[in-house]
Amino acid sequence: MKKFTKALILLLLGFMVFNLYSMEKFSFSVTADMRRYSGEGKYDTPEYFRGVVEAIKKVSKSAFMVSPGDIDPPSQVYWTISKYLGKDFLWFPVVGNHEAETSSDMDWILKYKLDKNGDLPPNIVNWGPKSCKKTTYSFDYKNSHFIILNEYCGGYGTEEKKKTSGGNITDELYGWLLNDINKTKKEHIFVFGHSPAYPMPDYDTVRMRHERSSLNYYRKNRTRFWKLLKKKNVVAYFCGHTHNYSITDISGVWQIDAGHARGIGDKGSPSTFIIIDVKGKYVYSRTYRINDKLKYKIRYINRLR
Repeated sequence: MKKFTKALILLLLGFMVFNLYSMEKFSFSVTADMRRYSGEGKYDTPEYFRGVVEAIKKVSKSAFMVSPGDIDPPSQVYWTISKYLGKDFLWFPVVGNHEAETSSDMDWILKYKLDKNGDLPPNIVNWGPKSCKKTTYSFDYKNSHFIILNEYCGGYGTEEKKKTSGGNITDELYGWLLNDINKTKKEHIFVFGHSPAYPMPDYDTVRMRHERSSLNYYRKNRTRFWKLLKKKNVVAYFCGHTHNYSITDISGVWQIDAGHARGIGDKGSPSTFIIIDVKGKYVYSRTYRINDKLKYKIRYINRLR
């Protein structure tokens, strides 16, 4: 009996170790709103977006980076990423209000080869609706599904004639999102857009920006959008726009505002980047912020699932 018990314990331990090493494990990085503080020349120093990229390389083997908007000029952001993370490093840009209003930015993004990985993961599995076919899309990586939304799809908003820099989850965009999210069978779903659904103050400085010019400008559409995320068990919605970092559980879905990655280019809140670690059924976020010595140090760790 003792031999049987010992053998059973060893078998269970072996099974646990096997599961630990066989589970889906990867990390990805999130940076936002590095607008104007990247690229060659004056801003090619550790004090700006370059410092963010160099810090990411030190603390994580990110499979790719997603940037939730205000990345203009995108060519310069891509230059910094390529130089300091490598030409083959995968970057998924999200359209923000400044890209949407700048034709040269949109021209570059439309020409940028998002699917350069081809059929290898992460690979694009669904392109967007008619009015933003190449700037709204979804891709899969291991046990996770990633959805990139252009919240300026078809213009700044179609409910009213007024413009808002916060964008809008229009009927067209919502319909595409609903169809896409219904198709995936992946364990985790992450959604990215530029504007917060619920604007929040910065975690450290309590600065508030875009309180009335975010997705909440079109309140009914914002509420419909969030209900869908909740219903479909989305892990998190990532955004930018405010330049303020925050992480908030709203009705069971995390809203993570990535703040800004400008380095010393915006002193109203600390420059920030986020690493998301997926470990099988578990998901964690690590938030790094710049300190007085211009070094990026981990500030917050959250279990998202």
